[in-house]
Amino acid sequence: MASLVVFLVALPLCIGIAAASGVPASLGIITGIVGGIVVGFLPGSTFQVSGPAAGLAVLVMEFVTEHGVGMVGPVVLAAGLCQILLGLLRMGRLFQSISVSVVQGMLAGIGVPLMLGQAYAVMDTDQRGSAMENLTGLPDLVGDALDDPGKRAALLLGVMSIALCFLWKKVPGPLGKMPAPLLVVVLGAAVTGLAGLDVKTVKVGNLLDSVHVTDPAGFGELADPAVLTMVVTFTVIASAESLFSAAAVDRMHTGPRTKYNAELTAQGVGNTVCGVFGALPMTAVIVRSSANVQAGARTKLSRILHGVWMLGFGLLLPGLLGMIPVAVLAGILVHAGWKLFNPAAFPAMWRSDRGEAVVMIVTTLAIVLTNLLEGVVAGLGVAIVLAALRMSRITIRRTVDGGSARLELKGNATFLRLPRLIEALESISDRSVVQVDATGLSHLDHACRSQLESWAEQQRKAGSDRVDLFLPGAAPGGGKGEEDPSTVELTLPVPPATASEGVRPYAPEPQYSHAYAAAEDPAHRAHPHDHPGHPHEHPHDHPGHPAAHRHHPGPAAHPGHAHDTGVHPSHPATTPHGRP
Repeated sequence: MASLVVFLVALPLCIGIAAASGVPASLGIITGIVGGIVVGFLPGSTFQVSGPAAGLAVLVMEFVTEHGVGMVGPVVLAAGLCQILLGLLRMGRLFQSISVSVVQGMLAGIGVPLMLGQAYAVMDTDQRGSAMENLTGLPDLVGDALDDPGKRAALLLGVMSIALCFLWKKVPGPLGKMPAPLLVVVLGAAVTGLAGLDVKTVKVGNLLDSVHVTDPAGFGELADPAVLTMVVTFTVIASAESLFSAAAVDRMHTGPRTKYNAELTAQGVGNTVCGVFGALPMTAVIVRSSANVQAGARTKLSRILHGVWMLGFGLLLPGLLGMIPVAVLAGILVHAGWKLFNPAAFPAMWRSDRGEAVVMIVTTLAIVLTNLLEGVVAGLGVAIVLAALRMSRITIRRTVDGGSARLELKGNATFLRLPRLIEALESISDRSVVQVDATGLSHLDHACRSQLESWAEQQRKAGSDRVDLFLPGAAPGGGKGEEDPSTVELTLPVPPATASEGVRPYAPEPQYSHAYAAAEDPAHRAHPHDHPGHPHEHPHDHPGHPAAHRHHPGPAAHPGHAHDTGVHPSHPATTPHGRP
């Protein structure tokens, strides 16, 4: 039963997508047959159903217009081989790392050109070309359609198809479970035949005659950059759409989960076979897959049989397809484009995360204004920048007391936040005693580390009385501590500070030295009140954070206390109590 439901859903979509792609309807049916019989047998997903995808229709149309139908086979075959290679290299999971906002923007960017292009087919008119050309031509299109009786009839059929696709799901009872595309096709063909409407209908020849094995000479055209770009585009988009669909289908059932690398390989095999026969590219299709699950499928048999039914229909009853009006199929695809566009997703994303909403909008607009590949690349670029900015959040706390100042840094310091860091450092450069505590940073990149060290050196040369720099994870000579690198700090002398008092003025003899304090054992931490007159520093003034032990060379050492003028990485720092 599930296989028949999937067949009834898939057949009109195969024909409509072929018409939207500018190729004979039989090529769409061949892709549907391969998606059922060939991919259906292969491991990967149990319930996912493959066939020609509406998302690639606009791309195929543009490619066919420029290079002809004969070049579709070599491009699809090459894309299939690329998918097989990606699957064997276990790259299936890689596609899951793409930002959801980029994916949604990509689908919306596919949906808009699809709707604009099919608006012309609804009125039995050839589309102008790109999405923007189709958009600007809509006023003239409507005017011409209203003046032509045949185009008016096509428009009425198209509007009827669109309305039924949107409203049929609200019909209660068993009748509402009938696939809307099937109902639209049957009703449109009946109205056209009974009323004798003069509209364009689908042209379908013999299915076997439509099979043309790809000419090996066509592979020489793959050296053309435009053709090679289309191979990459088909590979990326078909793979991403199939694996995103698999993730969505897995959430619909409790059966076996999709094996992504195996599914990617299976899709590659399917596209390779489609390429050999000169048919349309295929992807896993969420509409057919969800229909398969909802119809109660339990095994792969349903998706395999749907391909068998399609093969039988194409061989035995091709004449029935010639009764279907093109405007009706265009109406079905306008509805499919609207679902891809999904306008409700934009305000929902804005409420959830405005940054991701910007990525989604940029991706959609870039695809509409340029093309699919460039639009996706633009969206990925914006998503990467957004992620980098969010990972570079830094909090800078500034405390000033007379001639002393202290900066406490927390978060992630990367080159993206370098201007803010420089501004903060310059704001305390006029103080004679300064401290920068960077031990609260989770990440400190090379650019920011170099800026901090350079600033400290400049302060020393400028005659500052005291400069103290605490860096996370530093060890002498740039190495790491042997036991806990995150608790070993590179410091320069600074006056003691408390949370309530900020930085107390401190005016020792001008000097510049390094001290290292290991704080892996709380019992070994120096406390500023252990010995009066002997300066100790705790950069955070509360337990659980590394402490810096001041080392003052010279005769001022207190009796009974161990002091060093420098600590070698291989020798632990000595605490005020003589313990290592």
